[in-house]
Amino acid sequence: MVADPYAITVGRFVQETSRVDGKMGETMKKWTKLAILMLFGAGLMAAPFMKAGQAQQAAPQKNVNDWLLNADNDTERFTKLQTFLRGFDQPMWEVGERYQRVYDALADGNYELAMYHWEKIKSSITTGYMKRPKRQPNSDAMFIKNVYDPILASFKTKDANKAWEGFDLGRNACMACHVAEEVGFMNDQPLFRRTAFPPKK
Repeated sequence: MVADPYAITVGRFVQETSRVDGKMGETMKKWTKLAILMLFGAGLMAAPFMKAGQAQQAAPQKNVNDWLLNADNDTERFTKLQTFLRGFDQPMWEVGERYQRVYDALADGNYELAMYHWEKIKSSITTGYMKRPKRQPNSDAMFIKNVYDPILASFKTKDANKAWEGFDLGRNACMACHVAEEVGFMNDQPLFRRTAFPPKK
């Protein structure tokens, strides 16, 4: 066990003062004991604050980029995730991009690529209305359960005429759904104008 240097120093000081004779020596000893008690008490009071400061200093720093891990609880994390995943607008942005890729794939005669993007369009729409259930009725009635499978079948034929007929059916279904959802302004954009007809060769 290692000796406390503070205790050794105080002990020596007491020994030295005990050698003083007479009333002066007794008085000095009383004041010395009082001073020691005061110092000891001050040390006890300061100890918790010193330990707290050391613990706070030793705590690991949070990574400011851990926007989910730094949340206080799971409720806050799920709220952040729900906000991040947005609503129906983001999936529809992907649908628009893949719709254009289907058109380009048909123009190249790459029917496998056209089918790939067409299948992903369905996934984007269904996961989109999972977040916005009010969009599901028209999406299902006018697209998913009505024209999706026939259009996919037209691509599988690898016949250019049938494939383009299927694409035109999909284009009209998309635009009709926009009108039904009261966002008909979506139809007035280059995406639908440049895909109105197959590209000229």
